[in-house]
Amino acid sequence: MELSIIIPAYNEEKRISSTLSDYSLFFNNVYKKNYEIVVVLNGCKDNTLGVVKKLSKKYKSIRYINFDDAIGKGRAVIEGFKSANGKLIGFVDADDSTKPDAYYELVKNIDGFDSIIASRWIDGAEVSPQQPIVRRIASRTFNFLVRLFFGIEVHDSQCGAKLFKKSSLKSVLPHLGITRWAFDVDLLYQFKRNGFSIKEIPTVWSDSPGSSLNVKKASKEMFLAIVRLRLIYSPFKFIVKIYDKL
Repeated sequence: MELSIIIPAYNEEKRISSTLSDYSLFFNNVYKKNYEIVVVLNGCKDNTLGVVKKLSKKYKSIRYINFDDAIGKGRAVIEGFKSANGKLIGFVDADDSTKPDAYYELVKNIDGFDSIIASRWIDGAEVSPQQPIVRRIASRTFNFLVRLFFGIEVHDSQCGAKLFKKSSLKSVLPHLGITRWAFDVDLLYQFKRNGFSIKEIPTVWSDSPGSSLNVKKASKEMFLAIVRLRLIYSPFKFIVKIYDKL
C-alpha cells in the first residue's frame, strides 16, 4: 500500500463528511485502491461514527477505529499510526481546512526526506480568510518558542497536515508521549533527535467554520505543554514526575 492518511475526529459529524468524500474522490484517481484513510474517533458524543460508517460503505478506502472514551488528538493519531499500512503515513485534520490537492503536495515533495509538513507561515503559503491578528501573533510566538526550546527549524509546527516515511515513523513511534497541545512538537522533536530530516513547504489552507478554539485559553495551555515537554527532555525531568503525581 502506497499511502495511509490518519484523520483524528472528535464530534465532527457536521464537517467530516465533506472531508472524507473529497479525499476519497481525489486519491481514488491517484492510487485507485492502493491507499487507505483511517478515521480514529476520539470519544465522539455526536453522530460522527454514524457518518463515518455510512461513508466507509461507499468508499472502500475508508476504515475506522472507534474509542468510546476521549483519548485526545495525539493519542488518536498514534493509534492510527500503529494500524497504518502505507509506505507513506501521515495525518490531516477532519475539518477539510487542508484540501486533498494541498495534501498531495506533501506526497509529491517528500522524496529525499524522512518527513514533510505543511506550513501556513512561510513564503508561498495561501491562508483564507486571513486569521485574526491575535491568533496570528499567538501562533508565531508559539513557533518561535518551539524553535528556541527544541531547535526544530520549522515555522508552523501546528498545521494539521504532515507526512512521514513509514520506516522513520515506526522507529520514533515507541518514544512518543501522550501530550495535548505538544503532540506535534514531540513528534517533530523525535524526528530531529533521531537524525531524520524534516522538510517544510508552503500550503494552501482555508479556515473552516465551526472551530471552537479559545485563543487565550489555548495559548496558555500550549505554552505550559511545551515547557513540560522541554523539562521531560532535560536533567529536570524529575519536576514533571513530581507534578504528575500531584
